Amino acid sequence: MNCRTTIILFTCLFYLFCCSPLQAKTKYLFKIATLAPAGSIWVEQFELFSAKILHDTGGEVRFRIYAGGVMGDDQAMLRKMRVGQLHGGGFTMTGISLRVPDFRVMGIPLLFESYNEVDYVRKGLLPEFKNQFRKHGLEFVAMTEVGFIYPMSTKPISNYLMFKETKNWCPSGDPISETFMKSLGITPISLTIPDVLSSLQSGLVETVYNSFYGSIIMQWFTKAHYIVDFPYGYAYGVFALSSKKFNALPAEHQEAINKAAEIYFPILLAETRKSNEESYRVLADRGNEFQKLDAETIKILKDKRDLAMTKMIPGAVSEKIYKRTVELLDEYRNQK
Repeated sequence: MNCRTTIILFTCLFYLFCCSPLQAKTKYLFKIATLAPAGSIWVEQFELFSAKILHDTGGEVRFRIYAGGVMGDDQAMLRKMRVGQLHGGGFTMTGISLRVPDFRVMGIPLLFESYNEVDYVRKGLLPEFKNQFRKHGLEFVAMTEVGFIYPMSTKPISNYLMFKETKNWCPSGDPISETFMKSLGITPISLTIPDVLSSLQSGLVETVYNSFYGSIIMQWFTKAHYIVDFPYGYAYGVFALSSKKFNALPAEHQEAINKAAEIYFPILLAETRKSNEESYRVLADRGNEFQKLDAETIKILKDKRDLAMTKMIPGAVSEKIYKRTVELLDEYRNQK
């Protein structure tokens, strides 16, 4: 048992046995699902979050988590929410954007250059995201993060031609990635996240995209030996609940959830970034090869991204949210 897991365990036990009324009857049970594996920092931090809520509501609100994709992918989770089998989940940006399309705007390839930019833009977009989620029957609790993602391949990649000639994966239901790759002359292979590892093993795909920590926790690094040390994009998600279930809670219990989210999801953000830094070193120590892209390739990618965006508005994202995102990004960069 590692140090982080030990801290999680003892904190949960403290809340359950020292702070919470042991005999309190659960009145509101939320069944929550996620693709994140058990033991990952995302699930560990959620367990702390849920223990805090159990304590603060006197044992009346309890979260039961189904991790590792046992409830299916994002779309299966949303279907189960519609019939009441689930009441919320930790969703990927790609999956939830089929319900709330504008949420995918921060996933535009090569958009951000630093986490400071990410944080500034996210803060500016949050009110709009929350409003759009509510319109679709979802209570937006907090954003989650995978982090900057990098091309990872079974073959060396250091220039545009080498990148183009590999079998590229794109997430199912992600029109931004698909359109961008097609603008590069690539016909991507669309797969759900749970299908990626087996497809790397079989050779169906050769180039995939993940954060350093994500590639380790999902074991993609075992097949994708070559890593392009250039951020291809930013990956994130959301923890959202059924509006119907959330609105049925007493006001003080809703407030308990929101206050716990304000504590634990920023910690999760920091832990995710720390884990990505540590994972970079782990991958290097294990012998994964980090490769640099040449300047010409980077220019081609950015030019093609701009061309692709003209085809993605308003189909993939609305013009309004895209303009607001660019305004916020320019605002931050001008301040610097």
